Amino acid sequence: MSEEEASDWVGIEGLPESEPSTMFATSNATFTIPDTTLHPITKSIAIFVLFIAASGFLNGLDYASPESGLVQPDEFVYQLSQTAPPNSAMLDGMVYDHQGEPIVDAEIVLEWEEKPGWFNSSVTRTDANGSFSYEFIKPGLARIDITVERGNYTDTLVERLLLSPPALIEPYGFTRLDFIVPSVEAFADEPCPFEQKTCTSRLIDRNLEQKENPRMDPSAAGIYIMIGYAFMGVAVIAVGFVIWSLRTGSVAILRMSTIFAFFGMGHYYAACILGLTAFMLTFAIPKRNKVLNTGPFDANTQRPL
Repeated sequence: MSEEEASDWVGIEGLPESEPSTMFATSNATFTIPDTTLHPITKSIAIFVLFIAASGFLNGLDYASPESGLVQPDEFVYQLSQTAPPNSAMLDGMVYDHQGEPIVDAEIVLEWEEKPGWFNSSVTRTDANGSFSYEFIKPGLARIDITVERGNYTDTLVERLLLSPPALIEPYGFTRLDFIVPSVEAFADEPCPFEQKTCTSRLIDRNLEQKENPRMDPSAAGIYIMIGYAFMGVAVIAVGFVIWSLRTGSVAILRMSTIFAFFGMGHYYAACILGLTAFMLTFAIPKRNKVLNTGPFDANTQRPL
């Protein structure tokens, strides 16, 4: 480097250094993040959802207790049959005597309500295996008369049935039942009709005693019980989501719990409305933010003054 260039560098090094200036020394800006602590309204809704889920669990327990529940399986199936398509029921049956032997050529008369106040009926006979079948009949309540010729006597057994409607995506509902005709002695113990002293046509009528609980396909009752366990499972899931939301402070998780609680209410429509109400209330929960820093603060150190 020449002497002239060196002298230029000396001049530059001699210049005074400028101090950095701050345009804004203080600021009133704030930094916020979402507040994960639950709003008091959120806790109230969570308690409300727990109540709905408990009701849903009791509803499922009612389904799973067909013998002692408030709603019996036959009532549930009957309600479904009222909205089922016409001619969508199938009935298969076997007729046995009191010793368990199939009865051949027994007369079967089936009568069902086609429309309110209008009844339809059909007659068939059992085959060599003691079986019979009906196709394309209306689901719902029906009456069956099974008549057997025994020597000089004509014995008739009358029972009340509930024909299953289609289930889920099935086009037809199937009912499978076995019938046991009582012994000759059992018919002899029954009083003769019209207060006669002797009679050749004897009758055992179970229609009245089966009025509250008509005979139905056992598999239909099994489906009813499975629905009960499904309702109880959904209720338990709803409770789990409520606990999860209380721990994390998530409104979205709480909203999901209301959906499960809604579907756990079954046929109790008033309780379904409660589940829908809880779902709508989750949108009314105000959002809160947590303030990290408040002004004024030093722009250089980023610390409050």
